[in-house]
Amino acid sequence: MDSNIIKLLPDSVANQIAAGEVIQRPASVVKELVENAVDAGATSISIVIKDAGRTLVQVVDNGCGMSPVDARMAFERHATSKIANATDLYALHTMGFRGEALPSIASVAQIELRTMRKGDEMGSKLCLSESKFISQEPVVATPGSNLMVKNLFFNMPARRKFLKKDSVELGHILREFERLALVNPGIDFTLISNDVTLHQLRHATEKQRIIDLFGKAIDRALLPIGTAAPFVRIEGYIGLPSSAKKRGYQQFFSVNGRNMRHPFFHRAVMDCYQALIASDVQPSYFINFEVNPENIDVNIHPQKHEIKFEDEIFIRDVLMAAIKESLGRFNVSGAMDFDVEDAPDIPAFDPRAGIIAPDTAVDSNYNPFADTPSTARPSRINSDNAPATHNRTPRAATNWEALYQNFDNERAASLDEVRSSALNNDDSEQKEVSLPGLTAIENDNAGHCIQLRQRYIVMPSQSGLMIIDQHRAHVNVLYARFADGGLSGTTQRLIFPDSVELTPSQSASLESMADIAADMGFDIAHLGGGTWAVNGVPADIAATNPAELLAAMADDAAATGTHDTAALRSAAALALARASAIRAGRALSTDEMEALAADLMRLPAPTYTPDGLRTIVTIENPYIDQLFS
Repeated sequence: MDSNIIKLLPDSVANQIAAGEVIQRPASVVKELVENAVDAGATSISIVIKDAGRTLVQVVDNGCGMSPVDARMAFERHATSKIANATDLYALHTMGFRGEALPSIASVAQIELRTMRKGDEMGSKLCLSESKFISQEPVVATPGSNLMVKNLFFNMPARRKFLKKDSVELGHILREFERLALVNPGIDFTLISNDVTLHQLRHATEKQRIIDLFGKAIDRALLPIGTAAPFVRIEGYIGLPSSAKKRGYQQFFSVNGRNMRHPFFHRAVMDCYQALIASDVQPSYFINFEVNPENIDVNIHPQKHEIKFEDEIFIRDVLMAAIKESLGRFNVSGAMDFDVEDAPDIPAFDPRAGIIAPDTAVDSNYNPFADTPSTARPSRINSDNAPATHNRTPRAATNWEALYQNFDNERAASLDEVRSSALNNDDSEQKEVSLPGLTAIENDNAGHCIQLRQRYIVMPSQSGLMIIDQHRAHVNVLYARFADGGLSGTTQRLIFPDSVELTPSQSASLESMADIAADMGFDIAHLGGGTWAVNGVPADIAATNPAELLAAMADDAAATGTHDTAALRSAAALALARASAIRAGRALSTDEMEALAADLMRLPAPTYTPDGLRTIVTIENPYIDQLFS
């Protein structure tokens, strides 16, 4: 009986285990093959995709090519031309170095490679399947490499089964393509999916590459940054605060031409924008770091996305200084909401002017809370040193206690009564009462709501004073209705069909939720590339801009991170709610305010929107009492 139980795994099994870490989906194949082409010195790279990578991932480059022996050795585990010993790991100038990518891919797919070195008369064709050598023969080829990965995960049915549908996997490929194209602006890139050219990029500057990938509109929203320090050089672009988005998918870091994810540096960028943007949005950024390869460690994760910096805190400080300097140099002001219409005119400071003492006087007998205040009080001293007076009209005392007596008992009935009122009902006669910063509307059914700055609804409650953000409140209400299938599904046909241009990533995300959009009442059609036709919209929201709505739905779907039907429906419902909700700046009648408050209070979680934004703030009675104590 053999008592030894430890066995050496066959190479095929070991390669499949390695493939589980390196090759997770077709996008991983694209990443590894394109990085190999970059390391080979290619100036032109074409990527051909069939069925979102399931059937074919083909990468064609004009790099240095390989000899027949090198072509065979490239598929052996830990065979690489990038490093020779352990010390080379701390002086890397290439994307790959482990020698794991090609053997891992070959273990889960069928491989056909055609390659030829510049100057050779003949190339070599190599075929493998499940890491097993099939054939190798001389062939006519062009300088460079043409590697085809066919039937990915054909020998791992469980792994192939758990791939997402084509539109989702194509979305992952597009996002990986964007990362690769951004860090290599000097290389021509072409991406073809099912015989349709999605991207055709020519070598360009970094900014032009960003525009080519994300559209011309981003050109007006970019600010350059650049600085140099003893241990790091930082260059790139950041987005204007006004262009910040609900989802931060246009955020890219790279170091020495290698993509990376770095939460510590991301937090530093967000801190620079803290006083300039709302808490629910994030800025775009495209930032490149150049450091000595000896001061970073890329050998942390098989996918090489995580990178450790030796001088991390110092580089963080340099990054923040560069961003703040750029925001200040271009006179970027924060997205702060100040009422400046009635602001006093502040004169410019004149150092030659003398100092004049204030010419004011105080009436110690004046009582602003008296029921019958005096009709005159000193205000300013006139030229005769006599107090000037202002007539003050007596104001009748208001019995606030009687006004709010039994308010909480009556509110439920009142809110139920007005709930059926449409939010856009303007039939009742309205009389606006203007106060600084306040607009109260009186009519025959006047309630107890006051609109503040045409943005907030202020109303009393048992615990104090309740302030409701009208836009977020309506988003909450509409989301609950849309997510629970509250849309009728009826389509309102557009007299003039609209069209919308989406980026390839947005287009792939929208395609993944096309069935959900159709159930909601959308009539959309993909015209090819990033162009979509909008022939009809849900009748419930017919007044919404369809182009903006589709772009928002695509963005939310791309940012969910999951691709199941429930998650996509939730993303679509939230996008619909945001686009359809009443906006800040719209005056509401008392009935509209009370109807909105009633609908909000019926929700299970009225105090926050689905994406975590606060809807209601309550100023407690003890705090109000403290203010007057």
